[in-house]
Amino acid sequence: MLGAVMTIGWQASSWSESWKGLLRGALSAATSGELTPQSNAFHLLATTTFRWVGPALLLTWSLAVLGSVGQGVVFSAEPLGLKWERLNPASNLQKLFSLVGLSSLLKAVIPMSMIAYFVLSTLSRDWDQILSAVRVGGRGPLAWMFGVVFEISWKACLVFLAWSFVDYMLQRFNFSKQLRMTKQEVREEFKETEGNPASKGRMRRLQKQMRRRLLLKRVQRATVVITNPTHFAVALEYRPAEMAAPLVVAKGRNLLAERIKEEARRHGVAIVENPPLAQALYRAVEIGQSIPPKLYRAVAEILAFIFRAQARARPASRRAPVPAAIARAPIV
Repeated sequence: MLGAVMTIGWQASSWSESWKGLLRGALSAATSGELTPQSNAFHLLATTTFRWVGPALLLTWSLAVLGSVGQGVVFSAEPLGLKWERLNPASNLQKLFSLVGLSSLLKAVIPMSMIAYFVLSTLSRDWDQILSAVRVGGRGPLAWMFGVVFEISWKACLVFLAWSFVDYMLQRFNFSKQLRMTKQEVREEFKETEGNPASKGRMRRLQKQMRRRLLLKRVQRATVVITNPTHFAVALEYRPAEMAAPLVVAKGRNLLAERIKEEARRHGVAIVENPPLAQALYRAVEIGQSIPPKLYRAVAEILAFIFRAQARARPASRRAPVPAAIARAPIV
């Protein structure tokens, strides 16, 4: 609209001569012969009208297309389909008196109220000149009235331009809000994609319990449990004929360490307090791995002590020889 108003205002200076030429040509054609679709009068009328409105219409169309493309281009044939509910008066009245219809009405009332304010303020400002222009003939009052109309038009276009930006932001916000999912929808989608959180939590708890039971079950075959009296517990298994180095079968901290020690006491597994070694084993070795070579000497000393104590505890007839590698390890 602003482009059309500005184009028409820019062409206003040439209107007078154009329409004078049109009037002369029409009168000349009327006096010289009959008016037919092929006469010069109709050709001159079409040419003059197109020169007058053509640039304004072309600019308006170009700006409208540019504004639409600037908001994003989406090609869809669905809006062209025939939907009978659109022709239903009841549904249209329901939309008119709904919250959406009320918001559309308010969006139309706000800019029109501002335009009405500009019109009334302009008329009240120039009211005396308007009354005097009625009694004065000639070209001056007409040009002045055109100037007043042009002022009201471009002010109205500025109001619509500013309101279009506000309306665009509102529409974009509402569209984004409609696309948002509710908390319930988010939970349902999470259940569909990731599974029920409660069921997954229960499965994790069961898996954790199973791992702990398996870990405690491994303590039964351990040779020794090395502890840092209350915080760490590491269970080692060593079978000289089958293993090259002691193996960590279980380890834990705090509450799990207490469970490991309880399980060791229940099955008669030796428990040795050695805080530095317990911490080193807990941090350096994972369950199922052999101890590193740098800890061989410290572990060998403990195992030598245990094997010797076990050998002394057995009856002489049932004593088994202590492995040479362990027997030669010093006891501290």
